[in-house]
Formats: sequence, C-alpha cells, structure tokens
Amino acid sequence: MSSSDGSLGLYIHIPFCGAICHYCNFNRGLHDGTLASRYVEALERDIRRHSDQAGQADQAPADTVYFGGGTPSLLPPEDIGRLIAACRDSFALADDAEITLETNPETVTVARMEAYRAAGVNRVSMGAQSFRDEELKRLGRVHSAARIREAFAQTRRAGFDNISLDLMMWLPQQTIHDWMQSIDGLLELGPEHASIYLLELYPNAPLREDMARAGWSQAPEDDAADMYLRGFERLDAAGYRQYEISNVAREGRESRHNLKYWRDGEWMAFGCGAHGTRGGRRWRVVSGTEDYIQRIRDGIDTAAETRILSAEERLEEMLFTGLRLSEGLPLNEIRAKFGVDVWDRYGRGLTPFVDAGVLRHEPSVRLRLTREGMLLANEVCSVFV
Repeated sequence: MSSSDGSLGLYIHIPFCGAICHYCNFNRGLHDGTLASRYVEALERDIRRHSDQAGQADQAPADTVYFGGGTPSLLPPEDIGRLIAACRDSFALADDAEITLETNPETVTVARMEAYRAAGVNRVSMGAQSFRDEELKRLGRVHSAARIREAFAQTRRAGFDNISLDLMMWLPQQTIHDWMQSIDGLLELGPEHASIYLLELYPNAPLREDMARAGWSQAPEDDAADMYLRGFERLDAAGYRQYEISNVAREGRESRHNLKYWRDGEWMAFGCGAHGTRGGRRWRVVSGTEDYIQRIRDGIDTAAETRILSAEERLEEMLFTGLRLSEGLPLNEIRAKFGVDVWDRYGRGLTPFVDAGVLRHEPSVRLRLTREGMLLANEVCSVFV
C-alpha cells in the first residue's frame, strides 16, 4: 500500500481563477496579477525553506509535483518554471518525476503550453467537465465544448503525451443520454487519463441558488448510478482501466501523485489551504492568500493546524483511501504494518456487503469493492469507524 520507494509528492496550490464556477468549494479567488507575483515569490521561499522538514542532512527524494488550484495555468510559464526549479534545488527530484499542471481550456494556446513543457511540466490535467454547452453554462464555466476540443488539440501540438480530462456527472437537468454524450466527447479526444466526478452541491455554492431559482433538478439517484456504471463500461470498452472510484487510465498512465493519497504515501504541501502529511504529521496551511504571504515574509510557520496521527488514525485512513482503489486493500501488508487482521476486526460488519456481491474478500490476501460496490463505498467504509 505504501509508495514504491517512499519518495515524496510535492503539492503546490495556486488559488487564482479567471472566473468562479458556480459549484466550486475550493480555496480560490479571482486572478490579480500583482497579488499573484507576490504569491509566487512567497511560494518559492516556502519551498526552499521547507525542503526537508525531517531535518535530514541530504535532500529528501521526491518523484511527483502537482500544481493544483484554482487555475494554475493562469500563472505565466516562467513562474511555473521558477517553482519547478525551486523543487529541483530543494528536493532530490527524480529525473522522470511526474510534473502535473491543472489547466482550463480558456487559458490554453500552443505557445503557452510549449513554454510550460519547456519549464518542466510533463502532464496536463484539463478541467473539461462537460461536452454540452448548456451544461457548461449552468456550471458557470467560461469555455465551450468546441473550446475543449481546440485546447486539447493545442496541448497535443505542444508535445504533451500525458493529458487527463475531468468530467462531472449528475449535473442539473442532465439525463443519462446527455451524460453519455460527454463520455463519447472524451473518447473522441483520447486522453491518457480521465477523472469522473459526481457533482457535489455545497451549501455556499451559487449553483444551489441557481437551481432553486430556475427550477433545475438532478436526476433520481438510480439514474445517477446508471450514469456511473454505463460511463465506466464505455470507458472499459475503449481500453481504459478503472484504477480508482473516480479515475481511469491507459496502461501505465495512472496519476502517480494522486496514488500517494490512496496508498498511504507522503507529500509536502505549499500554498494557501494546502494539506500535507509526512512522518505521521498532518498539517493544513492557512487559507488566506495575504496571510500566507505575510507568514512567509515574517519567517513563521504557515500551518493553521498540525496534528500527529496515531497508529489507529493511520490505519483508518489507509482503510478508507485504499478501498477506493480497484486493487483494494492488501490484507497481509496491513497486518505487517499495523499488526491488525482487518477481517478479524471488521469481518462481522463487512460480511453483509460480501454476501450482497458488492465487496470481494480473498482471505488473508485482498479486500476490494466491485464497481457496483463503489457506489456504496461510504456505507462500506462506515464499518471502519
């Protein structure tokens, strides 16, 4: 379950957006060039000063860098290059490190993507969300389906051979037919990776008010389950392998960075609102952009909260995140690491799910959800609480 060689991931949060999507609940704000320049300067200093929190003499090895947001592709390529250089100077970054940049279609040009590639980015995660214009408008996205296709082609022309697309399902007024049109739109482009997310309606998201005002609704839950199952079946048929509840990839193109989250790996966190974990320590960086910049200038800790995870907490997290993976939980490895026999402890609560065919149990070897079981992941994981 642990990362193959224990290398760190480096997560860098860019909180700026060109427009605020109606459904968004992430830590973000509208782009301001002056503020962004100050923020990049603070990020660079943060990366360099926290290069090795364990206090080791040598640089800590790292093999993934992930620029998340917000919309990181609003930053000029030279700023992204500056931050990648700081990562290389401060960590023993692997020569074949996976370096991901989240983008939105409206920020893409061939020249800009070529410049990101020259700066060291080798993987692009593009927020498409839908291939239907009316759905994009409801979500507050500023791009069109045609722009997604154009931006994807431009990213390919810039030389990227590892592109991920995000899609969202269970959107307001979306039917199963509508959803499958978006799946087909994705398959026409043929990315190496895709993330399929269920829309979550947060209490403070403008979309909730829009839906009430316009009389929009989401399809019944049974239809949402059909969307999920049919979508992944079509992706299967096109040669993608589902490796996590919401993620598929071509062979060998799984997100190496995100696998750290699901395999009890470790990662450093830089930037406002980012979360990190290392050496059993979990921390969350302050949310405010100005607060973060000021703390860096003052040379003080940027963590808003820090806690040391107990062995029991680490076990629970491993169970929750590992069960999201199609490969499931390796029971022998968990027993060796935590001294716990998962089936002895939780078998009584898990047996009904096995009997129902939504959970597979290979005694002493593996515990994994079926695809139908992935729709019930929360119910299954409640047994571990």
